[in-house]
Amino acid sequence: MDSGPTVFAHEYGATILKVNNVSKSLSGTHILRDVNLEIRDVRRPDKIAGQVVGLLGPSGIGKTTLFRILAGLDASDTGEVLLGPELKPVQRGMVGVVAQNYPLFSHRTVLGNLTVAGRLSGLSVKEAREKAQGFLTRFGLEDRAKRYPIQLSGGQRQRVAIAQQFMCSERFLLLDEPFSGLDPVGVDRVCKLLEEVACIDEMNTIIVVTHDITAAMEVADTIWLMGRDRDAQGKMIPGARVQESYNLIERGLAWRDGVATTPEFLLLSREIRSRFPSL
Repeated sequence: MDSGPTVFAHEYGATILKVNNVSKSLSGTHILRDVNLEIRDVRRPDKIAGQVVGLLGPSGIGKTTLFRILAGLDASDTGEVLLGPELKPVQRGMVGVVAQNYPLFSHRTVLGNLTVAGRLSGLSVKEAREKAQGFLTRFGLEDRAKRYPIQLSGGQRQRVAIAQQFMCSERFLLLDEPFSGLDPVGVDRVCKLLEEVACIDEMNTIIVVTHDITAAMEVADTIWLMGRDRDAQGKMIPGARVQESYNLIERGLAWRDGVATTPEFLLLSREIRSRFPSL
């Protein structure tokens, strides 16, 4: 008798990201309302496992607003975002942000782009170059160090952009629509890259904002689904929050090759998709 998917051995450590009662209005319109979230360190006995969270929701629901608040780029009207085991209030520069077009300095080499990021975070030239060389090795880019962004493939530019952000932010990374415009092969490559980056260090924490339900589920260990509440008459209440948090680890849908073809994955994917029209 089939007992369902295997749940790999794991345990939870300290809270490393906490969102308390975050609300935000723009031009008099409520965008976010009382958002409360938490990410805890996940530990596996057999390997390093960082955290990957997929943030899903319909267009215009407030994902970008929450993204910017989590990154410390915008302030919330109420509430707070706390980062790291010490739960420090988020500030600009504490979280790496990778936009869709992977902005890099076109007039600087790959090594130069990373070194500049290190210098901006307070490192000496020597420290910045040493740290940059380390990331180039980790990301398989050591042979591209002296090349310019225009000489790189799209996938290589994305790797450089992620490494550049880790030069500054150390542990936390936000990616905006990393699967946008990619064919299935490209999506698979990005998923593998994010898994690799997450597993460089146990404390690495990646939040992916996307419309791609399948890709988010393939790469993440947690899914946050954003939407608006409704009143007793079924009318939308202004201001979105996370309506559901799906723990893919406990469902046996995390850390598995070929998970997207399993019945359990497909069932949950359909469930999430079916909720979009009511969010």
